[in-house]
Amino acid sequence: MEGKSNRPLQSSNNVNIGPTATAGAGKTIEEMYQKKSQLEHILLRPDTYVGSIEKHTQTLWVYENDEMVNRPVTYVPGLYKIFDEILVNAADNKQRDPSMDALKVLIDVEQNLISVYNNGDGVPVEIHQEEKVYVPELIFGHLLTSSNYDDNVKKTTGGRNGYGAKLTNIFSTEFVIETADGKRQKKYKQVFSNNMGKKSEPTITKCKEGENWTKVSFKPDLEKFKMSYLEEDVVALMKKRVVDLAGCLGKTVKVELNGRLIRLKSFRDYADLYLKSAEKSRPVPLPRMHAKIGERWEICVSLSDGQFQQVSFVNSISTIKGGTHVDYITNQITNYVMNKVNKKKKDANVKAHNVKNHLWVFVNSLIDNPAFDSQTKETLTTRQNSFGSKCDVPESLLKEVSNSGIVDTLLSWADFKQSKDLKKTDGTKTQRVRGILKLEDANDAGGRNSEKCTLILTEGDSAKALAMAGLSVVGRDHYGVFPLRGKLLNVREASSKQIMENEEIQNIKKILGLQQNKEYNNIKSLRYGHLMIMADQDHDGSHIKGLLINFIHSFWPSLLKVPSFMVEFTTPIIRAFHSSGAKLSFYSMPEFESWKENLGNNATGWKIKYYKGLGTSTPQEGREYFRDLEKHRKDFVWEDDQDGTAIELAFSKKKAEDRKTWIRNFEPGTHRDHVAKYINYRDFVNKELILFSRADLQRSIPSMVDGLKPGQRKILFCSFKKKLFKEIKVGQFIGYVSEHSAYHHGEQSLSTTIIGMAQDFVGSNNINLLKPNGQFGTRNLGGKDHASARYIYTELSPITRCLFSEDDDKLLDYLNEDGKSIEPNWYMPVIPMVLVNGSEGIGTGWSSFIPNYNPRDIIANVRRLLKGEEVVPMDPWYKGFKGVIERSAKEGGYNVNGTIEEVDEQTFTFRITELPIRRWTQDYKQFLESVTDGTPNAKDTLIEDFRQNGDDATVDIEIRLKHDKVTAIMQDGLLKKLKLTSTISTSNMHLFDAEGKIKKYETPEQILEEFFPLRLEYYERRKKYKLGNLERLLLVLDNKVRFILGVVSGEIVVSNRKKADLLMELKQKGFTPMPKKGKSAEPQIAGANDDNSEEQENDSSGEQENGSKSSKTEGASAGDYDYLLSMSIGTLTIESVQKLLNEKDENTREYEILKATPPTDMWLTDLDELEKKLDDLNRKEAEEEQKRSSQGNKRNGRAIGTKAPAKRGPRKNNKVVEPEAESMSTSMDVEKPAEIAKPKGRGAAKKGPTKTKKKGDEDDEEVLSLQERLAAYNLGPSSSNNSTVMETEEPQVPATGKKENGKRAAAKKKSSAITVLDSSDSENENVGGDDEDDDFELQQQTAPEPEKKRRGRKPTAQNAAAKKPSAAATRKRGVAVNKQTQIMGQKFITEMLKPAADGSGISPEKKVRKMRASPFNKKSGSMLARVSNKDETESEEQSGSASTSPGVDEVVEVAPAPKTRPQRVIRRPQTYVLSETESDNEPDDDDDDVEAIEDSDFDGDDSS
Repeated sequence: MEGKSNRPLQSSNNVNIGPTATAGAGKTIEEMYQKKSQLEHILLRPDTYVGSIEKHTQTLWVYENDEMVNRPVTYVPGLYKIFDEILVNAADNKQRDPSMDALKVLIDVEQNLISVYNNGDGVPVEIHQEEKVYVPELIFGHLLTSSNYDDNVKKTTGGRNGYGAKLTNIFSTEFVIETADGKRQKKYKQVFSNNMGKKSEPTITKCKEGENWTKVSFKPDLEKFKMSYLEEDVVALMKKRVVDLAGCLGKTVKVELNGRLIRLKSFRDYADLYLKSAEKSRPVPLPRMHAKIGERWEICVSLSDGQFQQVSFVNSISTIKGGTHVDYITNQITNYVMNKVNKKKKDANVKAHNVKNHLWVFVNSLIDNPAFDSQTKETLTTRQNSFGSKCDVPESLLKEVSNSGIVDTLLSWADFKQSKDLKKTDGTKTQRVRGILKLEDANDAGGRNSEKCTLILTEGDSAKALAMAGLSVVGRDHYGVFPLRGKLLNVREASSKQIMENEEIQNIKKILGLQQNKEYNNIKSLRYGHLMIMADQDHDGSHIKGLLINFIHSFWPSLLKVPSFMVEFTTPIIRAFHSSGAKLSFYSMPEFESWKENLGNNATGWKIKYYKGLGTSTPQEGREYFRDLEKHRKDFVWEDDQDGTAIELAFSKKKAEDRKTWIRNFEPGTHRDHVAKYINYRDFVNKELILFSRADLQRSIPSMVDGLKPGQRKILFCSFKKKLFKEIKVGQFIGYVSEHSAYHHGEQSLSTTIIGMAQDFVGSNNINLLKPNGQFGTRNLGGKDHASARYIYTELSPITRCLFSEDDDKLLDYLNEDGKSIEPNWYMPVIPMVLVNGSEGIGTGWSSFIPNYNPRDIIANVRRLLKGEEVVPMDPWYKGFKGVIERSAKEGGYNVNGTIEEVDEQTFTFRITELPIRRWTQDYKQFLESVTDGTPNAKDTLIEDFRQNGDDATVDIEIRLKHDKVTAIMQDGLLKKLKLTSTISTSNMHLFDAEGKIKKYETPEQILEEFFPLRLEYYERRKKYKLGNLERLLLVLDNKVRFILGVVSGEIVVSNRKKADLLMELKQKGFTPMPKKGKSAEPQIAGANDDNSEEQENDSSGEQENGSKSSKTEGASAGDYDYLLSMSIGTLTIESVQKLLNEKDENTREYEILKATPPTDMWLTDLDELEKKLDDLNRKEAEEEQKRSSQGNKRNGRAIGTKAPAKRGPRKNNKVVEPEAESMSTSMDVEKPAEIAKPKGRGAAKKGPTKTKKKGDEDDEEVLSLQERLAAYNLGPSSSNNSTVMETEEPQVPATGKKENGKRAAAKKKSSAITVLDSSDSENENVGGDDEDDDFELQQQTAPEPEKKRRGRKPTAQNAAAKKPSAAATRKRGVAVNKQTQIMGQKFITEMLKPAADGSGISPEKKVRKMRASPFNKKSGSMLARVSNKDETESEEQSGSASTSPGVDEVVEVAPAPKTRPQRVIRRPQTYVLSETESDNEPDDDDDDVEAIEDSDFDGDDSS
């Protein structure tokens, strides 16, 4: 066995092939199973160590004639590897000794000799104490020896496994190692031969101290590589490896090859060798992007020809197959370029590997302890985190790469790929197309007459029905119809996937026979010769036309140049029908307006019908259209390249800035000529399509003036028109808005807008214009948790009319649509509402974001502007937000921080009590769950657990941080780590200005300063308008006095004569004609509503005063004196003259006061009123917050709550009132029911001027309502010296047929601090006169049920007459009653909180009945009133009414000093007037007179 083991060594091939084929059968066990030494194994199986020893042919880079050449090379990998091992060892020495500066390689083909020399530290010439041999012999002549085995030491050398140079020794016939160890001053030389089988004794000589070098010379055993000499290809490959080292080592090491210096100063020069060679086959030079990152990385990037290429080195080892180091660099580049391409073209859908295919990357790296896939070291396998260094490709290099042309190359590739994909959906010219739903194909389509065929594309199925009706006229041979579902895709910005998956685009291509990328110079290859668009004549219809034109222009621009290929079918917008049967059609609004103006007074008999969509036309009308097809057909024509530019301008994303300029330059009134037969594409875009873009922008961005978008403005308009002070279901209100404001969009959109205007949670509105009566959404989901519109109710907020004053309504410019007046261009609020509630929207070309601001800050700045002072900068403010909003370092930016506080320092527990604006509670909860321990798939958890204690309005979250993360969280910032901070920017504040032009505002102060002069101008207009009305009213009163005196004196005879003579006489006597503005002679509008409320809204108060229903007829003057002739007979008396004179005096005083009031004071008055309303709102919200907090305390057991009202004694009057323990009314709560309860039976029942209320006067609204109503009737003398000022409340029992909510009335009474009630007995009741104070008595503590039923009944005439005392008796008892009333009221306020002992006591009602009886036979309704406050007492004293006696304290919030009651002026005879209650059921003979009086009540305070 021993002898056999020492047989001559053979190659692996010889071992595998036996001497004869049958020899194996006779082998012994020992011969079959052998053990080899490692040296024998290397020689037997060389491919495991050095690679294949067979010849391979491969296209590689080689170094020839001083240049790199890429050509097929035939070489033996094993031979190449043993050369490379020695070379890498020499390069490694540079890492051990940086002073190394020379490397010399000699390749002697003739002598089959290769030598590698390097200076620097040599191998230690010293005997190894363990192995007992010299170190050079150990590392070059013994297997598995290395200095790289200690993995704890990070080394950047190529050696690793201990084979290296030993493999070169084994596969060499002669191997010589020479080294000089200057440290030990020894020179060492040893020769190995016979495949490392023999070795000579080392020769050791002395050397100089500074002499350090190593040289390895070897003669490869060519027989083992099936070679007889060093072939040319192998030598070229070896030379290339020497050049590699020159490039890797750079200018610090001089590399010589065969005695010739290789001149490469850097790795960039090395890469340039490749690129110069590649440029020979390229038409343009290749880009070169180079970067050196740190001491270990150097990269160079260029472009390839569509296949990824790389040249890389790890510690000078050539990794010809790349590896993780190449991937590390390449991935950074490909991801950056991929994002760039996909951002530039969203539909490109470029992946990282697509980018990689276009890159050529050169990498030179030093890696700690590198690991490879095999001993051949062709691929690095070390993980990125073990590299020992980072290499972040610099941004500058990435930008260079993206700008090198690779992006354009990839975009071209993406276009090619898309085009290839889209060809799959191409159509063909076939006789029949099957499988397309709803297609009505022309009979001749795709045949020999296909050029004559027209495909009609309609907007929806209803338009298809109209087209089908028309086909009965023109036939089915040459006309096909296909309906579009909504708007076509904008293919210019769509991805190929979107286009391929778009069923409509595929269908159109198949129907027409369109083929991708085909140039069409004619239409012979198509199934149809014409494409007709049949869309609605509105803005959206124009957009659909534009999208279809854009579709054809994007893929087949040549088709648009074919004459008459693209045509349009126009239908009229308006049709006029005459009673004689004549019909007219109008295709544009200017055309219709011109006709209407020319018509003048000859409009009688014409009926107008608006055609908003094709569905409005009947089938009969459709047939009419097609009978006159040439009139309705308009051909699109291509004039020049500007047509194509215009189409791109409208639809290309690249033209965004140009599109802004296009819209900015829009001139109102621009429209296309619908009469012209031909339309060029440029005119279509600039005169028709721009109207859609403008309308889309208006829908998205609000006006600077009122802060409203059109949808919001329509809702507010309808709220004012409907006088929405009583709640209405949102679902019903949607229908009202659609009907009365010409709203043409979906109900869901309108519902969302109404709900948005009513929302009041944190982050929504600072002032909600509508009230959210129901679930309108919370901050939990940002309002998305609102209920359906059919479940919730809304109404106008009390503050809305303070912001949008009714006095301004007549001054606004109202729009007109469908023949009806709709909302104005904009409303004119007291302060700029766009700053109060903010805004957000995206439209064509622009987007806008405006944060909310504090209305009190805005009011303060308006006051400063009114004083001529500088405004104070304002910061965003959101109602109810408890966090912090502070300016950031970025100009116009703000940081918004939530609130968090530490609860327990030991357990790291924190409480979050506020989130940043518009970070909703539910979303934040999801974030917390994602960073909480125990959550599935949670990464980087920060907290152990959290608890929620908040509700729908508040945030209260307790979190417990993980102990091991606390330090890191605090370092990064608690707010930032827990996402409790966000940002707000004021750099994108775009709004429409007053002229309707889009404008960017830099600051909120700029918005306010632009709003200010406009609002001041409207105060001047308001003053002028009100003065004009007062002047007209004074003229009316003057003429009425003259007329009555003339009739009374007999100078003017009205009865028993012709009206024409009477009118002539009035004219001759100088009476001023006052014609009413009747309906002009205009055509009748089909579908327009003659709504009374609309007339009232649009008629001026001056027009309302006459009350006459007749309108002025053209050529007649009957209406000129209706205001005189329509007066009732009962008013033609001397008493009426006195009454009118008094009224004239009052209006004259009001006129003088208003004339002397500057507009700035009017604005200040409005601001005062607005601030009072804000105070009321804040008070109410504070009460609700307190109530919610107390309920929370009860729930948490921290406080015990009791219902205070339950302790009170029962407070009942003649009506039984059920106490409501939780009722919390405010002054605002009382105002609304007062307006609702007001009877509406009278045609002129219009609310007069209101007086300023004191805090706490919860019933003032009702009191003033009745006072104004009675004042309108002018009971008794109306002079300020002899009339009383009565303060009362609305009747609690309304007129017959009217009904009031009992609970609301009960709540109203309950909220009153002092309640006074008149006797509800059917006797002794009084209305009007100077003694109206006597009608009020103290409310009883208890009242029997029968009396409740008796309230409000009318007394019989006899009973009333029997009870009526003399006027003198009435006056005598008036003071006593007033005293008694206030004394009893004082007692009541001091004892009302005490429980009633037994319900006994003296009834104040009975006492009053004994003291006096009503002076009139008429019964008034039961009335609630308060004891007069200080202001009203002074008013009563000035007017001479009964007042409190001296010495009697008044029970009011601020008790005034007692004053002596002035002497009562002798009364004039009383005038009997019907009460409000009775007027609802009895004829109103005095309607006209009363209406004129009420409408004339312009109070100075009413300007607010």
